[in-house]
Amino acid sequence: MATLLRNADHRRMPWKNGGGETVEVFVHPQGAGLTDFGWRVSMATVASDGPFSVFPGIDRTLTVLSGDGMALSIDGFGDRLLTPSSEPLAFPADAPTTARLTGGPITDLNVMTRRGHFEHTLSRHTADGSFTLAAACGTRLLLPLDPLGVATPDGLVGLQPLDALLIDVNMQIEVIPAGDQATFYDIRILPHTPS
Repeated sequence: MATLLRNADHRRMPWKNGGGETVEVFVHPQGAGLTDFGWRVSMATVASDGPFSVFPGIDRTLTVLSGDGMALSIDGFGDRLLTPSSEPLAFPADAPTTARLTGGPITDLNVMTRRGHFEHTLSRHTADGSFTLAAACGTRLLLPLDPLGVATPDGLVGLQPLDALLIDVNMQIEVIPAGDQATFYDIRILPHTPS
């Protein structure tokens, strides 16, 4: 019902354009490559200015996990500044995009889904006490920045920073910060529903 994905076990691989390294948290279907995935969650360290890889037919949401920030220039969307306190930014992964670092290297979290097949949401939460996340349709993935306990019907799962918990059934869970508070990201993946 819930699968623990340890940070140390995440797959490391080069960027599609060769400009850096990506840490792949999960890809669906498992074993899919950069051209045939249905959805993908990854982290990357951006150490220099330059273009993003282009992914035809893919929608993406990006957020900065650590570092000062980066200024994005997105074709058709203009200029956007992303910092760790910014809301996650959704934009097409096939829109040519360049990044300029505002104060040294950053680490980002990237969620991508294949347009017309899957949809996604990415939200950031800070827990200063235990609270319940309502059951959600589709697949849910939690990724904390701080030590976090997650109570599921199968028991309590302890997550360290940048671990992930994959939940592929519709169930209510309780999140419990290990310290005074814990920041975590809640990623939801849903099959595309035609409008």
